[in-house]
Amino acid sequence: MAEKRSFRVTSFDVAEAAGVSQSTVSRALAGDTSISEPTRARVREAAEKLNYQADENAARLRRGKTGTLAVVMICRPGEDRKDLNPFYFSLLGSTCAAAAARGYEVLVSFQDSAENFMGHYQERRKADGLIVIGTSENTAAWDYFDALPPGSHWACWGAPSDAFPWVRSDNVAGAALATRHLLGCGYRAVVCVGSETSPQRQFKERYDGYAAKMREMGHEPVLQPIERGLPREEQGRRAAAALADSGRPFDAIFAVSDEIALGALKELERRGTRVPGDVGVVGFDGVRAGGWSSPPLSTIEPDFEVAGNLLVERLIAAMGGEVADPRRVPVRLVVRGSTRG
Repeated sequence: MAEKRSFRVTSFDVAEAAGVSQSTVSRALAGDTSISEPTRARVREAAEKLNYQADENAARLRRGKTGTLAVVMICRPGEDRKDLNPFYFSLLGSTCAAAAARGYEVLVSFQDSAENFMGHYQERRKADGLIVIGTSENTAAWDYFDALPPGSHWACWGAPSDAFPWVRSDNVAGAALATRHLLGCGYRAVVCVGSETSPQRQFKERYDGYAAKMREMGHEPVLQPIERGLPREEQGRRAAAALADSGRPFDAIFAVSDEIALGALKELERRGTRVPGDVGVVGFDGVRAGGWSSPPLSTIEPDFEVAGNLLVERLIAAMGGEVADPRRVPVRLVVRGSTRG
C-alpha cells in the first residue's frame, strides 16, 4: 500500500491551477481591485479546490503589521503564577477580549525579574504594541519598561508614576463611595486599612478618597497601615489584629484591596467579631473570591470590560501616532453580606 504523503498547498500551486502568476494569486486573494473579477473568481475557485489557507502572518508582515498585541503581566520577583492577584487575571481576560474584538491576536507573557524581562516586541516584529499590567511593587520591571526605546507603543495598568501611559480605576471616587456606604449603614468609626507610601499608587488614591469623604461627613480619618513585603491577605490579617489590639474604637474597615479585606475578615472571625453586626468591611477590586467569603465581601468593582477597552484603545491610539490622555475606569459599589444593608 502506497504511503500517503502530506504537503502544504502554497500560492504557487494555486497559481498553477488557475493559470496565473503567484503575485496575481496574492493580490486577488487580498481583494486588489486591479485584478479583474473573472480572474479573482478563477483564483478563488482554485484556492477552494486545493483547500489553500493563506499565510496571514506573512501577509501582515509584508504590510508592516503583525496583527498581534503583546500583554505582559508583571509579577513580584519569584512569585508563583498561581498566587498572582486574581484581579489581574480578570483584567487580562477583558483586555484579550477587547483586542480580539478589534481583530488582534494576543501574545501573553509573565515577567518578574531581569532574567525574563522582555519588551522589545515591536523591534522583533512579534507585536505591533504592548500592554503592561501588574504590581507597582516590582520597581525593576517598571524601570525596564520605562526605558523602552523612543517610538515604542505601549499602555499600562498598575504604573507607579503618572509619567507612564496609564489607565486606572477611579480610585478616589470608589473609595468615597465605599466610605459613604459604610457611614450610611450606621457605622461611624471607619478605619482605612492600607498605605500612603506603598508603590501601589492606587492605594494612596484610595486612602485620599476615603479621608476626604470622612472629613466631609464630619469624621476623622484613621489609617491602619499594612506591612510591606507580605502577601496581601496576610497584610490584611495583621493589620486587623493590630487594630483590634490597639484599643482604638472601630466599627468598620475600608480595605484598599479585596485581598487585604479578605485577610481582615479572617482575623475578625478568629477573634469572634461579628461581621457585619459588630464591624462592617468593604474592599476594592471586585475579585470573584469576595463573593464566596464568609460573609461575602462588599466591594468596589471597576468595570472590567471598559478597562480592557480603554487599555486597547490607548495602545491603538499610540500606534497611530496620537498622544492619548490618561483614562479612569468607572467603578460601582457591590453590596454583599459584610456590610449592613
